[in-house]
Amino acid sequence: MTQTYEVNFDGLIGPTHNYAGLSAGNLASQNHSQTASNPKAAALQGIQKMRMLIQLGYKQGFFLPQLRPDFSLLRQLGYSGSNEELQRQVFHESPQLLNTAFSASSMWAANAATVTPSRDSKDEKVHFTPANLVTTVHRAIECQHTFNALRQVFSNPEMFTVHPPITAHANFGDEGAANHSRICSDYGEDGVGVFVYGDECAEGRFPVRQRIEASRAVARQHGVTERSIFLQQNPAAIDAGAFHNDVVAVANGPVLFYHEQAFETESEQQAFALLAERCSDFNPICVPQLDVSMDEAIRTYLFNSQLLASNDGNISEMVLLAPIECSESESVMTYLQKLSRDEAQPIRDVMFVDVRQSMSNGGGPACLRLRVALSEAELAAVDDRFLATDTKLDALEGWIGEFYRDSLSAEDLGSPEFMEECFRALKALEVTLDLEGFYPF
Repeated sequence: MTQTYEVNFDGLIGPTHNYAGLSAGNLASQNHSQTASNPKAAALQGIQKMRMLIQLGYKQGFFLPQLRPDFSLLRQLGYSGSNEELQRQVFHESPQLLNTAFSASSMWAANAATVTPSRDSKDEKVHFTPANLVTTVHRAIECQHTFNALRQVFSNPEMFTVHPPITAHANFGDEGAANHSRICSDYGEDGVGVFVYGDECAEGRFPVRQRIEASRAVARQHGVTERSIFLQQNPAAIDAGAFHNDVVAVANGPVLFYHEQAFETESEQQAFALLAERCSDFNPICVPQLDVSMDEAIRTYLFNSQLLASNDGNISEMVLLAPIECSESESVMTYLQKLSRDEAQPIRDVMFVDVRQSMSNGGGPACLRLRVALSEAELAAVDDRFLATDTKLDALEGWIGEFYRDSLSAEDLGSPEFMEECFRALKALEVTLDLEGFYPF
């Protein structure tokens, strides 16, 4: 029988990792706005997470940082002159716009795209739709590069289809896999796509990012409308700071691990009934508000953990790879200890990973990865320059050590020296990975 793997493709954190506070509704991003970041530590923490999974026997890939600063954005907005002249002018006139041009947010690969495995699609190909991310400007500028990168990583047209993003309009806001899960008995068996969306009519204090019409459009693109379920996120969760569903829920195989207040009640009841019909071993694990409050779940990013089957795909013995902040929370640890003793559910182990630099900007372990279910033949068709090995991670650590700063402040983004450092770093990355011409310099 052909083996099917869940391969995690992590976003490699770029040298412009900074805390500009550009993301409305992301409490960690807002709370750390304008403080100094540590790009070197951020990137090394991401590498260490990938290395941990490789050493545990999991398949691991990565996406490269996008070209930053992105001065094409500034030129489209009417600025002109050399890069240095652009940087100087925008730094003085509109520092927030310059922050946008320097944003390293493509590191959160969960927002790169929505993925449908070949087992579920009508044409038996793996389908990708890059997220348009229209709710925030710093993320919306990622979309075209993501489309190009996906077409390079998954270039075999007999195995993969990379669709263009959904129309870039607020009515069709699409945030990718951060609002999409797949419920299945086994990676190689039929699955059900669960698209989670925000209420278009809700007027809360934070914006709704995922629209149901975008979710429906992606399902149509992938040919899985009949296999899909559309589930409404609880407006109160969005207003509490769950700007993506993966802040309050994570799924893998038949398991949906979620907070009691994650979903709108009536929508949840309907969706769960359908999931139970379509997946006989559907296993929802609800974390009660009394055990872990919504505020504590968001602060620790308990549900932005990676929920992993065993390295051979055994879904009856699962691991929760959680942010280290969870280990520092009394209520979360009390709950996790109780969970791991409960033999009626398959999460047998909890491991912790330090991605504090990402967490301070609003992204935990699950934000950093895009999950792609691939058969052995499909995995062999992936451009192997984007598949991680210990040797390749060693080379990336050396590159990070040479080019990344230990501290980056808002003022540094106005420095021509820093701009040139970033371009040199990405040119060197092309050489390191034998990807000359990857960046549109």
